[in-house]
Parts: sequence; structure tokens; C-alpha cells
Amino acid sequence: MTTRDPQAPQLARLAGLIADETRAACLLALLDGRAWTAGELARHAGVAASTLSEHLSKLVAGGLLAEERQGRHRYVRLADARVAQLVEDLAAQVAPGAVQRPRNLRESSVGSAMARGRTCYDHLAGRLGIAVTDALTVRGLLRQDTGFALTDAGLGWFDSAGIHLDRTGRRPLARACLDWTERRSHLAGIAGAALCRHAFDEGWCVRIGSERAVKVTPSGERALQELLGIAAGALR
Repeated sequence: MTTRDPQAPQLARLAGLIADETRAACLLALLDGRAWTAGELARHAGVAASTLSEHLSKLVAGGLLAEERQGRHRYVRLADARVAQLVEDLAAQVAPGAVQRPRNLRESSVGSAMARGRTCYDHLAGRLGIAVTDALTVRGLLRQDTGFALTDAGLGWFDSAGIHLDRTGRRPLARACLDWTERRSHLAGIAGAALCRHAFDEGWCVRIGSERAVKVTPSGERALQELLGIAAGALR
């Protein structure tokens, strides 16, 4: 007689929570790092508000989402960075050929914008994220040979660029996140989040549309050229 692993029931419940197309759509949308209203998610997922409410309640009860209420609005967001990492890692396992082709020009445009640059919870992804990661690596600021790690020069670079790294929590300073469009790893963790936040605060990047897509502004092109030697053409 074998003894069942005590983690099996919890893993099965977690898998069951994600194994629903509507709930999966909500989790992917919330990778933009922002809080969404239930109504916004219902429209995004293409379901009735009452149906979406049931799904959100399950995700909140399962610890994947956190919620807060302001007046009559119910806001939800991913519970924490660990949940975001789980969703990112699962999304990256989808084979390119298994991704549904765009049905119209709008979906094609959105897909192109997302591949060019987007937020992946709280860090930069797509070609933009890869370009930044490669530039940091080439300049000896980031090591990838033994897992992602900032070098001493890298720590100095963040400090000189005015990008604060809050290392008071348990989150890793640098972490590799497999990019589902580029099939390569981009920078996540504390450093990735700090760089992304700084890019928005300084106006280097702006969000476009209601998806996670972002674009680099002219001032961002100049800053990334000056700080990391990234050519403007690589960001468009």
C-alpha cells in the first residue's frame, strides 16, 4: 500500500482553479499588475457579470487573487508575485503553434504590440524586456551563466541610474522569467520590478490600449541608448 503525498489534494485544487478558460483569461489579464473591476474582467473574458463573480470568488478563496471594495465596485488583483510567477511560467509552456491565430486586424495589432513590449506583472517583457536583459548582460551588469544574478557593477549601475532596489523582503533580487513570445528569459525579481517602475515613472514607457502592451517613448529611447546602448530600432 502506498502513502499518498499530503500535497496532492492542494495541488489538485490549485490545478482545478486554473483549469477553466474564463478564470485563466482573468489571471492572464491581471498580469498587467493592476487591479481590475469585476465588470472590466467580465467584458474582457466575454461572460456575464454574474458568471464572472462566481469565478472571482473561487480564485479569491483559493488564494490566487486578492480583492478590495470601493463603494459599489469590486477590485481584484493577483495575490502576490508568486502567483504572477506561476501564471507566467504556465503561459510560457504553451507551444507557439498552439496559440490561437488572430481572427481580425485588431487582434493581430494587439498581438504585435504585446510581442513588441508589455508588462509581465511588474516587469518588462516581449522584445523590449529581452533587449534590456541582453544589454545588461553584455555590459557585465547581469550574469546568466549560473542563474540570473546582478554583478557588483550591476548593483552600482542601478544605484547610479537612481533605481532603488528594495531588498527587505524575501523576493529574489534577480530572477529569470521565460518570455512566452520570445522563448527566452527576461529579467524579473526585485531588479526587474524596480526597472519597470522607474521606466513608467520617468516616462520612458507608456501603456497602450487596455491590454498589457507598452511602447517606449522618444525620451525612453534616448535614456535606454544612453544608459544601456540599446538602439532605438530595437525598441520599435
